[in-house]
Amino acid sequence: MEWLEAELARIATTDDLHISPLRDDGTTYGTPTWIWSVVVEDVLYVRAYNGQRSRWYQAAIKQKAGRIIAAGMTIDVGFEPVDGAVNEAIDEAIDEAYRAKYGNSSYLGSMISPRARAATVRIAPFTIKD
Repeated sequence: MEWLEAELARIATTDDLHISPLRDDGTTYGTPTWIWSVVVEDVLYVRAYNGQRSRWYQAAIKQKAGRIIAAGMTIDVGFEPVDGAVNEAIDEAIDEAYRAKYGNSSYLGSMISPRARAATVRIAPFTIKD
């Protein structure tokens, strides 16, 4: 399923995205983790600050599903790793989106570092609940 334009626009402008991949039981959502998000070409992306060792990243890649809470919406989503080695242009575009949205933050360097780039995740919606 693809994002509805209005929902994606709301998410793109907010800084309050929380991610909760499913736990190992496949039905219970993990503890929400606040994370930076960006939109590039109508696709929602996040990166793990601590790279591929991040707990939420490992759960997202293993379970491939979970939920996000953003802009007052709770959305059941799917997670897909992004292989920037295959498509370096997407990593560059995501870096630029991070610079544009979070350019004043002292954490920006970490979020566009090779460690975080290696833990980039594409998020797609399943259903939207207001």
